[in-house]
Amino acid sequence: MEKKTCLSLLVENNFGVLSRISGLFARRGYNIDSLTVGTTENAKFSRITITVTGDEQILTQIKKQLNKLIDVITVIELKPEESITRELVFIKVKADDTNRNQIVEISNMFRGNIVDVARESLIVEITGTRDKIDAFFNMVEPYGILEFIRSGDTGLQRGAKVLSF
Repeated sequence: MEKKTCLSLLVENNFGVLSRISGLFARRGYNIDSLTVGTTENAKFSRITITVTGDEQILTQIKKQLNKLIDVITVIELKPEESITRELVFIKVKADDTNRNQIVEISNMFRGNIVDVARESLIVEITGTRDKIDAFFNMVEPYGILEFIRSGDTGLQRGAKVLSF
């Protein structure tokens, strides 16, 4: 049975690391659902969060292959019950004088922020779980979604657990 899994990698902050990781996925024929990258509290290291879909055998193989890469220090699975994951979305919604207030109210219900107002549209910034984001999309879809960008999941383990250098 296939499932969506969020992997967190601690990697050395070196040239070409991301290329080697994405190349591994391409060579093996695995698809990346989302990918986020950022530096950590130590500039020598970066954290990469990869969301992938596959059965248990494929996910195990992906983790083993990632651990073999020289620049990869640690690979962990961010299990939902043991971690916090969120996604950032900017969504441009068609808006005019007749419906602008309704869209703002919907955004407020989802704790979204209006980050741009134009004569014929609004851009809403919303952060949350995939389910929350999808629910927001369903609510504003009747007004007309002009475009959007999703960051993909990023996350950390709950409590005192940390990826060590």
